[in-house]
Amino acid sequence: MRIASFNINGVKARLPRLLEWLEETRPTVACLQEIKSQDEGFPAEEFEKIGYKAIWHGQKGFNGVAILADGVEPVEAQRTLPGDPDDEHARYIEADVKGVRIACIYLPNGNPVPGPKFDYKLAWMERLRARMAELWALERPVAVVGDFNVIPEDKDVWSPAAMAADALMQPQSRDAYARLLSDGWTDALGTLNPRGGVWTFWDYQAGAWQRDHGFRIDHLLLSPELADRLVAAGVDKEYRGREKASDHAPVWVEISD
Repeated sequence: MRIASFNINGVKARLPRLLEWLEETRPTVACLQEIKSQDEGFPAEEFEKIGYKAIWHGQKGFNGVAILADGVEPVEAQRTLPGDPDDEHARYIEADVKGVRIACIYLPNGNPVPGPKFDYKLAWMERLRARMAELWALERPVAVVGDFNVIPEDKDVWSPAAMAADALMQPQSRDAYARLLSDGWTDALGTLNPRGGVWTFWDYQAGAWQRDHGFRIDHLLLSPELADRLVAAGVDKEYRGREKASDHAPVWVEISD
């Protein structure tokens, strides 16, 4: 079973690239972030043509998450992140697929620092931790995947100095992410690449892709029941280099039956 995550940066703008990736790599589950589409505009029929069923939580112009499953219907379990009834951002969706609970997240960026956007990011991470504790208590296979907008350690960025003032690398952001791991979740990419140097994002600006100036902010966190079945994890880096690509590359984890 391959569970993948892809910040697509506009599902309509990148649809040809997205369909290409789905058909060429055929993940069992594909979690999308930044679909930037209202619910009624999500191109579900295009995915159905190639065998994928979808659920989604959209928002006009920005944010938005979706879960696609190959040949089966994802069974929706949760549509928003609990803890703040006034939060209207479409950043969270959960579903059951083939016996695994999948949570797809698009964590707030948090820039500029300091400021209300950074405060929102940290509060969102606390709410995420609370929800993950509830998922942990289910004692079943769970994967929490997506764009976390956190660079966990210096080894996860091409230049720590270049990103030092960014919300993605602030001590509070890193500490909040580390607390998720200390609760017992396994960072699949980080575990299998202990030396770092694995990027999932390259900015469109300043020749970042051409110079390989990237960093790792797309993560796949596994509960113990799933981590015990971890076979492989990786980044489909080549898709970042294609025409009209997202600024993220897809990330994935393979789980044994």
